[in-house]
Amino acid sequence: MFDIVSVGHFSIDSIFLPDRKTPFVVLGGSAAYVSLAARRLESRVAAISKVGGDFPEAYQWWLDQEGVNLSGLKKVETASTTRFELKYSTDLSERTLHLKSKAPSIDADDLPNPLKAFAIHVAPIAGEVTYEIVEKLKSHADVLSLDPQGLVRRFDEGGNISMGSLLDSRILDLINVYKSSQSEIQAVTGQTDLVSAVESVHSHGVKIVIVTLGSKGALLSVEGTRYDVPVCVPAKLVDPTGAGDAFIGGFLAEYVNGENILRCACVGAATASFVVERIGPTFFGDKTQVYQRAHELYEKGIKQ
Repeated sequence: MFDIVSVGHFSIDSIFLPDRKTPFVVLGGSAAYVSLAARRLESRVAAISKVGGDFPEAYQWWLDQEGVNLSGLKKVETASTTRFELKYSTDLSERTLHLKSKAPSIDADDLPNPLKAFAIHVAPIAGEVTYEIVEKLKSHADVLSLDPQGLVRRFDEGGNISMGSLLDSRILDLINVYKSSQSEIQAVTGQTDLVSAVESVHSHGVKIVIVTLGSKGALLSVEGTRYDVPVCVPAKLVDPTGAGDAFIGGFLAEYVNGENILRCACVGAATASFVVERIGPTFFGDKTQVYQRAHELYEKGIKQ
């Protein structure tokens, strides 16, 4: 029995920051950031993922040492791991993504048996999860959470990425918690107005909708009641990669323990504030540090 199981490709990311000519090559993928963030808060976590023969043993060892259960990790020796190039603008507010390779999709046979979790977070990054897989996962968790970013990305033959619609909107009928960026929820719903987009997701029966807004914080909507979650300011901003994933990792870690929903959001924001202070998924603070920042944010109050 796990607290949180993340489903989606691990990746190998080449991160180009504006002050360097050469990239940092690091472990990537939403499943990695969510799992490691939740582990810092002492959640029992596992990941279901598929990688190629080029996936470094050091990454697997590191995840295992951090306490991420990898019984659901399948390595296909003849395939390549999903790889992205991420290039950031000078002020780190914008990035471009380029797909270099893609691992095989996650199939029904890749799901561990038995599998049981309080929350399963579905987080594809390159279309590797289908509606049928999410439908199977629903019976294995009390709460089903979704980050649809990998389902609205479109890739041309050169690996260039654009954003399209959600090809199978039935997936929204299955979930309890939704998390994405503003541009992604607009693509998912076809609504340009943020409030209308949130309401559209709720119309599928989704209880909790979270929209991360970068330096503006996040919008939290619980059964239609909306809250503005302020940003938790980091000590320094080094690499924004994975901030949204760290947010939902921290949020779900508290949510599975039955915490107040606004506290969950503050813990999510605090967790995100740590990950951006270093390169890749290498630093999330410890539990005490995260709770301290979350408490300070909570004391400021969240506006409805």
